[in-house]
Amino acid sequence: QVQLLESGGGLVQIGGSLRLSCRASERSFGTYAMGWFRQVPGKEREFVAAIDWSASTTSHADSVKGRFFISRDNARNTVYLQMNSLRPEDTAVYFCGTALQPRSSVGHYCEAKRYDFWGQGTQVTVSS
Repeated sequence: QVQLLESGGGLVQIGGSLRLSCRASERSFGTYAMGWFRQVPGKEREFVAAIDWSASTTSHADSVKGRFFISRDNARNTVYLQMNSLRPEDTAVYFCGTALQPRSSVGHYCEAKRYDFWGQGTQVTVSS
């Protein structure tokens, strides 16, 4: 069982920045793809970004391209989501997930069903 702990959420003004972190308990973290999703009440979990195990390839949702950036530090068992130019529509609970099954392309990790473990989520609120 992989335990994931997100942090870094909070209240920020429009145009501001936040960096989310997700630390994994598993030593083999460095062999798994990781992803960030977000969810608002009454809606399905939405893909934000994913990164392969080696950090050589990433994928970002069109809604966040050029504003959000996923990265990872395998030595620290941590994946990050740098969020810039935040908008009110970015308000959500953000979850990180880990996918144990290797895929041929990081693009396959845009679906929540590909992930085996999730963190508890961290709230991001963007206000005017």
